[in-house]
Amino acid sequence: MNLITRNTDYAIRALCYIVKSNKDIVSVKELVEGLKMPRPFLRKVLQELNKKGILRSYKGKNGGFVLATRPEKIYIGKLIEIFQGPIKLQEHTFKKKICPEIKSCVLKKKIDVMEKYTISRLNSLSIASLLKTGK
Repeated sequence: MNLITRNTDYAIRALCYIVKSNKDIVSVKELVEGLKMPRPFLRKVLQELNKKGILRSYKGKNGGFVLATRPEKIYIGKLIEIFQGPIKLQEHTFKKKICPEIKSCVLKKKIDVMEKYTISRLNSLSIASLLKTGK
């Protein structure tokens, strides 16, 4: 199980790079070179962040991306949902069917508690806080 997929990882790294750059506009070329990421994957991620209102894109010779949302308001939990869907640690299914013991399963109850805690923590972890702890 991967909690963070490639697209989510690329999004987090790109957003951190844009914040740290302190530039008005950061070009895709600069992001690709600075982060050493494949251009097609990164462009797809950046376009999705633009569509969701986290980034704003500018076209043309001096085009690129800028933050449309303050780094303190960009949460890792939201980024995971954008690229991966709702956060679920366990769906309690077997052979594509819901477990018949779902109501009484003690393991599911424990996992549900861990899931709520994990989601809460991811929804409180922002791009800004990542950059503060990274120093």
